[in-house]
Amino acid sequence: MTFEAELGIDPAALSHDDLLREIRSLHRTRLDTLRHGSEPAWDTHLRRTAELETEYRARHPAREVDPHRLRHD
Repeated sequence: MTFEAELGIDPAALSHDDLLREIRSLHRTRLDTLRHGSEPAWDTHLRRTAELETEYRARHPAREVDPHRLRHD
């Protein structure tokens, strides 16, 4: 296995559609990874999720925020 395949493609190199597809895939598999994945699998899942979501937020700093999703503490 190559180093890139082990870590995944740099999120900055992904197209918008590919970035969203990767994020959706991670969110879809999150519960199974939590419940049944090994510690290294969970660690990789968390790292990759953070990388992809950080890239999404960097690309969309002024994204719309749904007012219904805000907490009023």
